[in-house]
Amino acid sequence: MNGEHGTDGEHGTDGPRGGPVVVDGRPGILCLRFRRIGGGPPDAAGYAGLLALLGSLTPVVEATPPDGALADVRGALRYFGRDVQDLASVIRVRALALYGVDCAIGAGQNPMLARMALRQAAPGTTFVVPEGGVAGFLADRPAAALDGVGPATARTLCGYGLDSVGRIAAAPLATLQRITGARTGRELWERAHGIDRAAVVPNAAARAVAAERTFPRDELDRERQRGALMSLTEELGARMRGEGQVCRSLAVSVRYADRTGYATLTRSRTLREPTAHSAELTALAYRIHDSFALQRARVRGIGLRAEGLGEAERAARQLSFDPVDERARRIEAVADRLRERFGPRAVMPGRLAA
Repeated sequence: MNGEHGTDGEHGTDGPRGGPVVVDGRPGILCLRFRRIGGGPPDAAGYAGLLALLGSLTPVVEATPPDGALADVRGALRYFGRDVQDLASVIRVRALALYGVDCAIGAGQNPMLARMALRQAAPGTTFVVPEGGVAGFLADRPAAALDGVGPATARTLCGYGLDSVGRIAAAPLATLQRITGARTGRELWERAHGIDRAAVVPNAAARAVAAERTFPRDELDRERQRGALMSLTEELGARMRGEGQVCRSLAVSVRYADRTGYATLTRSRTLREPTAHSAELTALAYRIHDSFALQRARVRGIGLRAEGLGEAERAARQLSFDPVDERARRIEAVADRLRERFGPRAVMPGRLAA
């Protein structure tokens, strides 16, 4: 279903000191989710093309792999003289014609509202949080619908009767701060009023790295599939360590034969802490692979994407007193130096060398 357009104007409510809180401006942030017509996310080439499509309309595009993006189109709306609904329609038509991909699109005044709008949009439609209608859109949403409100915080809020965004917005700022803490309480109060201070970060495709392996023929052997996964985690782990990066999650894609040709399944999971340690990447990749339950599937290719990249120096790492883990990390550092000097195949796990 499509959201409706509001009229020009401003939306206001009482601030923490009795002043107005204004969420103004026309909806100009898009949150997009891409799906191939046959199902599943686009492949790496298609995803890159879709990002380029958005980049032809606005330079402010943030990739959210493996199947989404944020785009700030406020400049494009003024340049092309269109409203957000029209521009979203153009994007959907071009994505379908050029890449065989359907788009669900949410539009709002900021990234948070756009993400929440996307949850209301069916494939092939656009849902717009209208100007002047932010409070009405948010009022009946559950507390957990707000960015940053996880299950534990939602349970705490519900324990105080604050089970909807509307009730959170009506609560005094001081009350929220007593319940959740000073900083969290203020952020919660702002988001309940539709305020999101985050910006769309342009040119963020590098926040993920990916690689894939294609088998020469359909592969039934589960151990060969796991071997391909290990080679992928070794490759991406070494690449990230060489660039001083860690990732927060992994996405595994499996392309397999079915009755209609080939289908692709993709699943992602979050690591217990940001890392580029190959052993931890491999362990998670194996768990994701097992969750597909494709024991008898004829697999043609496997892909791996490391998502949520960040600087290793800024990542928090839990202290470990496990001598085996520490020894493995030291060996890994030595192996990286040898690969840098003698080539990527100078050192590899015995399973891959066999």
